[in-house]
Amino acid sequence: MQDWSEDYMFGYQFLNGCNPVMIKKCTEIPDKFPVTHEMVKDFLKKGVTLQEEITAGNIYIVDYEILEAVPTSSDLVFLTAPLCLLYKNRLDQIMPIAIQLSQTPGEKSPIFLPSDNEYDWMLAKMWVKSADFIVHQLVTHLLKTHLISEVFEMAMYRQLSKVHPVYKLLKPHVRFTMAINEVARGNLINENGVISEISSLNTNGTNEVIKRAMETLTYESLCFPETIKDRGMEDVLLKYYYRDDGMRIWEEIHSFVSAVVEIYYDSDEAVQEDVEIQGFVEDCRSGMNKSQKFPESLKTREELVKYLTVVIFNASAQHAAVNFGQFDWYGWVPNSPSTMRKPPPEQKGTVDMDYIMESLPDRKCSRKVLETTWTLSRFQMKEV
Repeated sequence: MQDWSEDYMFGYQFLNGCNPVMIKKCTEIPDKFPVTHEMVKDFLKKGVTLQEEITAGNIYIVDYEILEAVPTSSDLVFLTAPLCLLYKNRLDQIMPIAIQLSQTPGEKSPIFLPSDNEYDWMLAKMWVKSADFIVHQLVTHLLKTHLISEVFEMAMYRQLSKVHPVYKLLKPHVRFTMAINEVARGNLINENGVISEISSLNTNGTNEVIKRAMETLTYESLCFPETIKDRGMEDVLLKYYYRDDGMRIWEEIHSFVSAVVEIYYDSDEAVQEDVEIQGFVEDCRSGMNKSQKFPESLKTREELVKYLTVVIFNASAQHAAVNFGQFDWYGWVPNSPSTMRKPPPEQKGTVDMDYIMESLPDRKCSRKVLETTWTLSRFQMKEV
């Protein structure tokens, strides 16, 4: 993989790699990540302070807090919950300028910088990408496309008759979800499954990460335009193709769904009186642990259009964005290690290439990563 170790490529992947949903605009430096201007001044525009760059909207942050204290599968593998600060330079590249490998600052959790020893900096970036691999697989991919789509599919079968127009609208997008999820439960996320083989987590750790993600999952977080806005990622100067292409697809799906809804519902009252639709929405909410963060009913045609757009977009475009590039980005294991076999360094200047090689997945694990990501990246003939 060309330029995988370069800082610009590291930053680029937060925009257009397998997990382009973690990066957000930094409006203030969190207390748990005490980066100062003195630390990063050499990586910013000359004469401009860190606070001025934050105010200008040029500083971004990625936080893997969801992984804090998640139990690993054994004492032979390791997992951290890192933070990474990034800077949009004059070339509109997103460059990492500071990395902390835990959620708790201190003497044993130094802030790594691009000016550090090349091996310190390389390993720090690997730790970030290893955390990103876990969050991508379990949250961005598994939970927010596969498992969520299964809830929608199950509710569709339970509440909508086969002649209902919404059944016909949704089925092409979710019809294989339950089947492939059953395969995943039996081979990927089960005890001694693939995730346990290639990552630092067993089923207990996997379930804990998904549980934490479910606690913060909201309906709005599945609405593509809202997620972009909430993360402050509207800057048109960013080469954020995930956002740009995603917005076009969202708008086209929304337009198509709107046209279908207008054919079958001539008023908001017609939506309210459709007991199948209301049952479908309530069933979906029940499948989300009866979360108050999901609608329990739909009152207007526009609400119905948005709801169906969410279902279709996440089952199709969003899944494609976070699934089909896996072999491209994960096929070179040092770019995104699925696990780490050495503990994170607690001070600078202790890392060499031997330590890095001993930290990375071994040959057997790497082979399994390649096999798995190649298989997951294959496009099926009848996929929409």
